[in-house]
Amino acid sequence: MAGRPGATAASSEEFSFVSPLVKYLLFFFNMLFWVISMVMVAVGVYARLMKHAEAALACLAVDPAILLIVVGVLMFLLTFCGCIGSLRENICLLQTFSLCLTVVFLLQLAAGVLGFVFSDKARGKVSEIINNAIVHYRDDLDLQNLIDFGQKKFSCCGGISYKDWSLNMYFNCSEDNPSRERCSVPYSCCLPTPNQAVINTMCGQGMQALDYVEASKVIYTNGCIDKLVNWIHSNLFLLGGVALGLAIPQLVGILLSQILVNQIKDQIKLQLYNQQHRADPWY
Repeated sequence: MAGRPGATAASSEEFSFVSPLVKYLLFFFNMLFWVISMVMVAVGVYARLMKHAEAALACLAVDPAILLIVVGVLMFLLTFCGCIGSLRENICLLQTFSLCLTVVFLLQLAAGVLGFVFSDKARGKVSEIINNAIVHYRDDLDLQNLIDFGQKKFSCCGGISYKDWSLNMYFNCSEDNPSRERCSVPYSCCLPTPNQAVINTMCGQGMQALDYVEASKVIYTNGCIDKLVNWIHSNLFLLGGVALGLAIPQLVGILLSQILVNQIKDQIKLQLYNQQHRADPWY
């Protein structure tokens, strides 16, 4: 019987509320997204450095590389808190990680609800973004490739119609425009030609000077906004699946971090209890 108090104390010291499964699952979960964030930042910085200085300063607001860097940095900081917090069992970092992840999730949810409720205003904002991108089409190669991909993908041209390309200084249809591309549209607006071995980049020459009927024989005349809206309506289940795929990792991260925080708090209470009763001869 004399050895029982000592054995009880030893087993109490070895016991831990913190589950290694939860701890390291949260760590590797954050480590995965930490690596992804570093790749995003590296790709964004590389793409930014490859551009000409004047182009880099021309359209910061519509530069995909800048967006990639900003998202990557925020994701890096967030997952850093999760990684170190779980590994070091730091309540402050874990609470910061959980709070930030909750805010991001709620902002995404609010954006989706507001976009659905105020669809007209959302449409106007999308139109503003597309028009701004058209203005800077020749200023940024990445943006140019993105617009060309979108126009070919959705079989469209411009925002509302093909004549929106007059917003660009090179394609502007005013008579005092000295550009060789005056009244033209990008080649991505052109209807595909079967068995075409070489892409005709001048196929959109002078298309803005033609009416809809004549232009529709050579290029897409419908704008990309209506095409995008129609695509969204016909792919709601796909978009819902993507939204769910983004939400699940966030909810898992929030749940795991809160479970670990509660376990760490219970472990701290156990340690305090052990310290207070160490002098007890029956402990």
